[in-house]
Amino acid sequence: MTNVVRFLPDNVEIAVEQGENLLAAAAKAGVYIHAYCGGDGVCGKCKVKIKEGELSSEQAQNLKADEYKQGIRLACQTSVISDMVVEIPEEVNKEGKVLKRKPITTRAISARSLDELIGTWTINPPVEKRFIKLDPPTSEDNTADLQRLQRALQKSCGGENKAITYDHPEMLQELATTLREANWEVTVIILRCKLPEEPNRIIAVEPGDTTDRLYGLAVDIGTTTLGGILIDLNTGKVLAESSAYNSQIRYGEDVISRIIYSQRPGGLKRLQDRVVYTINEIIQSICKKQLISPSDISYIMAAGNTVMSHLFLGINPKYLREAPYVPVCSQFPLTRAASLGIMAHPSVRLFLYPAIASYVGGDIVSGVHACRMYKSPELTLFIDIGTNGEIVVGNQDWMMCTACSAGPAFEGGGIKYGMRASNGAIENFHIHPETYEPMIVTIGQSKPRGICGSGLISIVSELLEAKVIDQQGKFNRKIDHPRVRQGEDGYEYVLVWGKESLTREDIVVTEVDLDNLIRAKGAMYAGYQTLLDSVGLSFVDLDRVILAGNFGAYIDLERAISIGMLPDIDRDKFYYLGNASLLGAQISLTDRVRFMERLQVRSLMTNMELSENSNFMNHYMAALFLPHTDMSLFPSMEKKFATDQ
Repeated sequence: MTNVVRFLPDNVEIAVEQGENLLAAAAKAGVYIHAYCGGDGVCGKCKVKIKEGELSSEQAQNLKADEYKQGIRLACQTSVISDMVVEIPEEVNKEGKVLKRKPITTRAISARSLDELIGTWTINPPVEKRFIKLDPPTSEDNTADLQRLQRALQKSCGGENKAITYDHPEMLQELATTLREANWEVTVIILRCKLPEEPNRIIAVEPGDTTDRLYGLAVDIGTTTLGGILIDLNTGKVLAESSAYNSQIRYGEDVISRIIYSQRPGGLKRLQDRVVYTINEIIQSICKKQLISPSDISYIMAAGNTVMSHLFLGINPKYLREAPYVPVCSQFPLTRAASLGIMAHPSVRLFLYPAIASYVGGDIVSGVHACRMYKSPELTLFIDIGTNGEIVVGNQDWMMCTACSAGPAFEGGGIKYGMRASNGAIENFHIHPETYEPMIVTIGQSKPRGICGSGLISIVSELLEAKVIDQQGKFNRKIDHPRVRQGEDGYEYVLVWGKESLTREDIVVTEVDLDNLIRAKGAMYAGYQTLLDSVGLSFVDLDRVILAGNFGAYIDLERAISIGMLPDIDRDKFYYLGNASLLGAQISLTDRVRFMERLQVRSLMTNMELSENSNFMNHYMAALFLPHTDMSLFPSMEKKFATDQ
């Protein structure tokens, strides 16, 4: 259910989900309210008056009794529980002069959901459990245990003449004991064949009826972050999800540095161990939430970029970074998870999505697979925003793809106070153009402890708009304000003073942080341009842009465009998928028919190496500016800069 909030005196309305925090709603609407504690309620600066609407009953922290009776509330401690009219009081400076209102220039515009294009899928997983009651052997029927089991399985299929084989000799070692101790009543885990002529495979036999415990795990093996979701394969329902930083980061923040590290003695094994360790962390977290055992997981579907897939399987990635950039393999073998050290049932198979090239991997195949771009006539630009930025352009007839190393800035890496999008991360920011005081909104409305990717984009956009920084990402040295200061890493802006932060130290954004973001967004934008150039197209030719990545669903389009991270085109052309890699794995894990369509995706995709394209560096150098050196590419920003002058 949604409610409409109208903010006075700006007379700005925004529709938000019921229960939304009022401070966060104001930030999304572009309405400035002085607030720097992130929503923890301790600074007491975000006082508003509720003119109309149902008043919440939060504690009157930092409010006088008469203020509370008049309908004054702290925005950060107030939830939207009905349609509301909210008045923002005037701000005055030390001399008592009323300050101008911050103009409404940036309002959060989110990309639309792609649900209708993702489509539906049936419950038809790659593994199944079947409960079987066998007739015990007798002197008249002394058929071998395995053949007795195969015979019973075929009979349970209604006489279907489908070959059933077994998977590995180790399964036979415990078969006789399991059958007899279970009184010949067992559950068989069957790996269903990919092709009609292939037999189904018995991969495990469990005592009793365990058919109600059939779980699958979908995993996104990201360079910076890994994510996993647990799925009930009997119903297709998502039961739990979890994510964790890839603990390979200690050996390098990007894929190139990890390839280099893998060539050290023992380096490849350490990198493999760390990604397996992180996956096991996710499995333990998910299983704990559902009170199940990791051994209840019966299949794992995973996707990652080509380098991560090689490192995960312990395959030497050396030649991925040397021309002509050849992977050891692009179609990865179906692997027993236990052989890699993964916590799951000993029989569990792990499938990795196939790669296209050295730097366009299974995560992109999975994402394109999920949104069915390969079935649409619309010309689409697919962008996976992450450490290894991957880009696809095309439709049902053809697809070109490439990758560029954007670095970890979008996921909080390489930023002095960067962090993942979790409680305490600054996710939204506004700045007053006269006082230079911030409006800070954190995830969970708790004390600030760092900056996540979406927060960094909003910070840079706002600092640029307020002319605190210039288009090169340098601070305006003429500003005389305590928040703009010389720091350890050059000039910086103090977002949160130490007394208001969770860490008890000042949280700042530095010129080094700004430079890292500009390089990251510049690489992404140059990648789009170079790929489109290669097929004789430009941004105006696109029918839609699909955003993927860990924070693709939360990105503020207007701000991302204002810093030159996304093309300045019709906002209605933008859609989001969120973690498309994980979504594709989820679909494939649930529906074998959709799973088989991945072959169609891979056959349509042709790779282009940016390092071999002379135009890329020219585009990249031109993009190292906010938003770009060629302002004609950003007409909305060009008009805005002209108005400000």
